[in-house]
Amino acid sequence: MVSVKKEYDIRKEIKRLAGIRGNGTELISLYIPAGGSISEATAKLRDEYGQAANIKSSQTKGNVQGAIDKILQYLKLYRQPPKNGLAIFAGNVSGEAGKPNIELFSMEPQDPIKVNIYRCDSQFLLEPIEAMTEAKDKYVLIVMDGRDATVGLLKGTHITIDKKLHSLAHAKVRKGGQSANRYERLIAESIEDYFKRCADTINELYAKHDFNVKGLIIGGPGPTKENFSKSGYFNYRVKILGIFDTGYTDENAGMKELMDKAKDVLEKESLVQEAKIMERFMSEFAHGGLAVSGYDSVKKMLLKNNVAKLLISDGLELTSVTYRCSSCGTEFSKVEEGNSREQKHGDGGSLEVIKQSDAIEELIELADSSGVDVVFVSEESQYGKQLLLGLKGIAALLRYKM
Repeated sequence: MVSVKKEYDIRKEIKRLAGIRGNGTELISLYIPAGGSISEATAKLRDEYGQAANIKSSQTKGNVQGAIDKILQYLKLYRQPPKNGLAIFAGNVSGEAGKPNIELFSMEPQDPIKVNIYRCDSQFLLEPIEAMTEAKDKYVLIVMDGRDATVGLLKGTHITIDKKLHSLAHAKVRKGGQSANRYERLIAESIEDYFKRCADTINELYAKHDFNVKGLIIGGPGPTKENFSKSGYFNYRVKILGIFDTGYTDENAGMKELMDKAKDVLEKESLVQEAKIMERFMSEFAHGGLAVSGYDSVKKMLLKNNVAKLLISDGLELTSVTYRCSSCGTEFSKVEEGNSREQKHGDGGSLEVIKQSDAIEELIELADSSGVDVVFVSEESQYGKQLLLGLKGIAALLRYKM
């Protein structure tokens, strides 16, 4: 099972990196793709280190070279990139002029990095890694005409080509009488065989992913795609979400064109799935059924292994804070939202923070260990706002009534 905690950690790190700004172009982003070369990345960095000597501002020059040097030292830990590649961010994160603090952040994503990028700017380049934290729903795509077909899997914004197929249908030849009928029959049989092989490829791709695929999207020029959609060779669990006209059937232009044309369908499908989950939760919650909300209630149910689905607003920040009172020495813990912290105890003593941790991460670890499905609900949607503002940002659908 894909680690939800790792995905959450990456989301949290992206949020932190997005808030950092450099004084000039001094923040470095480096993407090393899956199967890339550490030695090539190192050579590129050394070249950039030399180029940085031409920067007029001595402060910016020092920060850029300091960041590059930090990355070079870090890359010595690797003989080759991790399986899915490596994203590294380094630069001055200090807010005080003249007091640089060069920090390095690295990520090993759960999906392969496909870009090879070095960028020095006033902010970190996060788009490639952000795309991997988008909804991870999977869709099967096929672009086809009467001669060729390409089948691929769409996950987030990444398409992986599964198979290319070619039709063996004969060109139409009219020779009259029985001969013409025979050729027509051969053509029809070849077309049916082509459709069956395409459908078998799709069915196998669904099975390979345990049928955890949201749907099938078909594209291509001419009527072949419509005829294929009616062929009847699909597994009953294959749901056709849309059929679109495209000018190409190859893995580059054809797939890209299909994904662009199906964008509205994909967005709608994601919103529909989110809406279904939230509507079910709201119905259960309103009638005192299998639903709870709030950190404490949800954590209690997780500890009792009574959560079927954990819902978290992607705009929520919760921190578990342990305080010590300077007056009476009492220690106590609270879960607090954002960066707000208590200052005084009930007896008037000042409070010292002695420990703090990410409270959401704790819930995700509990869910991960029990195989509970975790759903991040967008704070931009109607239901997302309701979850964040009205239900304290955390909710759960339960397995059974207690």
